[in-house]
Amino acid sequence: MLLSTILASIGVFVLVGGALLLVDPGAPKHEAIKTGGLAGGAIIALYALWLNDRRRKVEEARQEIESQRIDHDRSRVADERFARAVELLGHETAQVRVGAMHALAGLAKSRAEYAQTVLDILCAYLRQPYRKTKNDPEEIELEVRLTSQRLIEDLLPRLEEKDPPIYDLNLTKAHLEYMDLSYRQVGDLIMRVAHLNESNAFHHMVVHGDVYLTDAEVAGRLYMHHNDFRRKAWFSRVKVRGLAVFTETKFGGETKFADSEWADVKADGCAFAAEAELPEAWRN
Repeated sequence: MLLSTILASIGVFVLVGGALLLVDPGAPKHEAIKTGGLAGGAIIALYALWLNDRRRKVEEARQEIESQRIDHDRSRVADERFARAVELLGHETAQVRVGAMHALAGLAKSRAEYAQTVLDILCAYLRQPYRKTKNDPEEIELEVRLTSQRLIEDLLPRLEEKDPPIYDLNLTKAHLEYMDLSYRQVGDLIMRVAHLNESNAFHHMVVHGDVYLTDAEVAGRLYMHHNDFRRKAWFSRVKVRGLAVFTETKFGGETKFADSEWADVKADGCAFAAEAELPEAWRN
């Protein structure tokens, strides 16, 4: 290309200079040479521009390939960290399981595509059978479960965030104790057949999806006040033995309380977008 460009430049120089002399033989020769030189130089300049553009495209392609390689390496490392952390969740030592949970949470924060999967895994840990026993005086397993709860809370977007990613929580058959999702946003909140002990806080929340607390047993206090339930909210066959607070909660979709039992309820200021058949404890 360089040789062709030089030959073309010389050809244009000769052609333009000769044409000027033929058209106007009386014109100064140096002007004809100057004009021919400018025309030939323009060919060289065009070649230089093309060459620079080609180099730029080659460099951009190289950088894109390098970026893809780096992303691939990061994804591979993240996948290996994820697989290793999941494997360690089954370790017999509580400290190892806690470390694995923190590793998963850290991965979810650094790579958003893992967030829902990590939440599913942490919820799955809470769904494992659990019962306090006298053989666990230091409540080691309870501390592991409380760690899982805290990490779930930490991964959910806060109430004041605008257009955050929305994650679902499946806590079916989970054993929960002192869980606090207050001032958080969530998609679906599913706690079918769950066991809620001591005190659990689900207040000042926006639930963009459905809420299911059906067939659940609540042995302690349940705080669900100042919530915004935007779709279904089903509390069928739930048994609440302690205080339940629903003050100023908005029920934006179909709401059910069929065959539910409530020992003590505070529900003043609730708003229902659809007609709901309230149990006797709610009407008093």
